[in-house]
Amino acid sequence: MAFALPVWLAVQEELLGHGGADSGASSCFDEFDDEALFQLFHLNRPCICFIIDAARIRMKTVAQKNPALSVDAMVMVALNYYAHGVSSTSVLQRVDQSQTECLATISTVSGVIAGMSDQFISFPLVHDAKNKIALKTEKFCRIPNVLGVLAAAHFKIRASPYEKDMFRSFVNSLGYTSVVSQIICDSDGNILSIEKCCVGSTFEQELWESSFKGREMEEEIHGPYWVIGGKGYQLSKHVLTPVSEPANDSETRFNAAHTKIHDVMRTTLGSLKRRFRCLMQLGFAQERSLDKKSNIIKACSVLHNIAKKFSVPPPPAAGKIEQLHPGKQRAEPEIKPEMLQARQELINAYFLTVSSGSNPESKDTAEEDA
Repeated sequence: MAFALPVWLAVQEELLGHGGADSGASSCFDEFDDEALFQLFHLNRPCICFIIDAARIRMKTVAQKNPALSVDAMVMVALNYYAHGVSSTSVLQRVDQSQTECLATISTVSGVIAGMSDQFISFPLVHDAKNKIALKTEKFCRIPNVLGVLAAAHFKIRASPYEKDMFRSFVNSLGYTSVVSQIICDSDGNILSIEKCCVGSTFEQELWESSFKGREMEEEIHGPYWVIGGKGYQLSKHVLTPVSEPANDSETRFNAAHTKIHDVMRTTLGSLKRRFRCLMQLGFAQERSLDKKSNIIKACSVLHNIAKKFSVPPPPAAGKIEQLHPGKQRAEPEIKPEMLQARQELINAYFLTVSSGSNPESKDTAEEDA
């Protein structure tokens, strides 16, 4: 899970202790029925109430740019923007704000919710938590000692074509302008880690090597575990990539298992972008000022984990399916022989024979938007 049960209970206790008096008060969300709530915010009422209470605690320590709005009204503006990428007229009328004023409100709330990532996005730290995740992943795909799936998540932005150098820095390998963040999720699609917000031309391996989580894992802080990486990553002691040219049935079975768990990230990012359509187009960006984009991405990731805790399904898919961004390597990597040997030992131990209890082939999952 994205955060351990004791952490979840501690957060609830804090909300009850600090926000209990307000949690029963009337809210601007009360004007909407359940169907309208989901259409406007892609979340249900209990989930929204929890978010408001969590934000209220943080708002007490944040200087509000528009103190005339209540916390629930500010959250309403932000959640509506996250869900649709624009502010709905019905929401603007209820909070009596202009589009310009809404931008300031969204920026404030995004910073607050992004700051909640220390509570709602957590990589497993203790042995029991790591072992539990690894066993669940092994049951899912037969690959042992895996803590999560690693990917570079691209989010479209607009950049001025008149500033050619800056524009080119945002162009990714698919030819569109984007920013990219590094995400790790578990086999259930909970986000365990999100780092960085870089220009779209950044290499996946470069993201990993410069990230906190990458350095922690490669320095053995998290023990003898893997994360699953695609073709854009280099096989290492802690990043497990597929066999580029499988030479036998066991390597083919391993690649099928790798694809199955790797597809969880595709489903997770698709769900994230379906629920929070602002991530489909984050607007204009400047290379040296990506903090606001980073806050929105991180805030939506926090809300993704909270929505999963409340079992709120994402909106249905509409449009074509989004594939994971293809791997982009700096050059043909020189893989250390000991890394190849470690992967081969894993394949020999777990994939020489067909398991009757699991099927490593990829299964159809929820479809994502482009």
